Amino acid sequence: MPAPVPFEEYPAFLHGTKAELRAGDLLRPGIGANFGEDLRHVYFTRTLDAAAWGAELAVGDGEPRIYVVEPTGEFEDDPNVTDKRFPGNPTLSYRSLKPLRVVRELEFWEGHSAEQLQAMKDGLAALKERGEDTIIN
Repeated sequence: MPAPVPFEEYPAFLHGTKAELRAGDLLRPGIGANFGEDLRHVYFTRTLDAAAWGAELAVGDGEPRIYVVEPTGEFEDDPNVTDKRFPGNPTLSYRSLKPLRVVRELEFWEGHSAEQLQAMKDGLAALKERGEDTIIN
């Protein structure tokens, strides 16, 4: 499978994580959040690229995984990327106060290169150092 392409729409909603889940499991806001914070929302996307970043950057020792998910309630554009980093919502990133239901694991996907991953980690560390790593929740 080719490497993820930024802004390329996937035909289903996706959630990247290091948690091992099964079909039917619910991803609930604030429980075991990917980045170590208890958040009011659960986040998901329609791009393989954004889901891969979520999986690769999630805290924990597990393997990065991407799941096809279904929202169980209303959702909105993720304000952490929408119009903050990119005009509109080209990452097709969303968040919900309601759980996401796991449909299945996406088994065949390619992550970012080691260089891309290190550059992203360096960029996130610089944001944290400047106190600009806040998540709008």
